[in-house]
Amino acid sequence: MNSLTINANSPVSTRRIGEAVGKALGSGDVVLLAGPLGAGKTTLTQGLALGLGITESVMSPTFVLMRELKGRLPLYHLDLYRLENLPEISDLGLDDYFYGDGVTVVEWADRAGVLLPEEHLRVDLEYAGNRSRSLCFTARGERYEQLLTGLAARFEAKS
Repeated sequence: MNSLTINANSPVSTRRIGEAVGKALGSGDVVLLAGPLGAGKTTLTQGLALGLGITESVMSPTFVLMRELKGRLPLYHLDLYRLENLPEISDLGLDDYFYGDGVTVVEWADRAGVLLPEEHLRVDLEYAGNRSRSLCFTARGERYEQLLTGLAARFEAKS
């Protein structure tokens, strides 16, 4: 299985999907998020944080670029929205996060291009209605293929 699409009918549903993913994430995992403004990237990340046992508030790190949150594993939450070129993004030292002990989530990941790790879980979020979203998960690498298979078993049974 290379990809899986899950529909969320509300922000609460998007968070629940994220929480299920977060529970399955392990040390060194990388989740790349893409989609238009307001599509639910931060909402999904809030769910990922819940799944990692993080109790503190999760807000978009748009102005600070990166927030580290503590849970079962550290969550490195990056937002590349305000960065416009690869040298700026490269200066963040992304490899320290991608190959560290925590889980790295990158909003607006497409802006990092070649700096992204080859193996990752990508989530493309799209509007599917006023409050509904379509979340398309794409796995790159065996670890993420396994994660996707587990998600499919959980969510396809409910679809």
